[in-house]
Amino acid sequence: MNLPTRPPSTNASGFTLLEVMIAVAILAIALTSLFGSQSKSVALATETRFNTQAPLLAQLQLTEILANEEIVPGEGDFGDEFPGFRWELSVEDATFGESEILQELDGELQHLSLVVSWGDSVYSYRLDSYQASKP
Repeated sequence: MNLPTRPPSTNASGFTLLEVMIAVAILAIALTSLFGSQSKSVALATETRFNTQAPLLAQLQLTEILANEEIVPGEGDFGDEFPGFRWELSVEDATFGESEILQELDGELQHLSLVVSWGDSVYSYRLDSYQASKP
């Protein structure tokens, strides 16, 4: 028994060069936006890490500074536990030039400004405090 055979097809199947180029362009656009959002996500995670740790480190360092008998300007780091984090303390007599009530405190208070930075000073956090001047 002879089965009928199909005549050979003249229609070629497959993708044209134009279809492949459009698919590659769509893929390139999608990957570019995906990698851009991934990069932004990493940057936000880094900034969040700093914004969480810096205030805690600043408060810890300020507490250690206030525990000393004499408050002197200085700088340093937080050791191996917090690599890349640095602190700098500046101390000056507090002045309240515009307020008549607060002018009475001139010379009796010190203004402490503690700056915690991370990396190449891209991120920094400043903590201001006032302390009674020690005789």
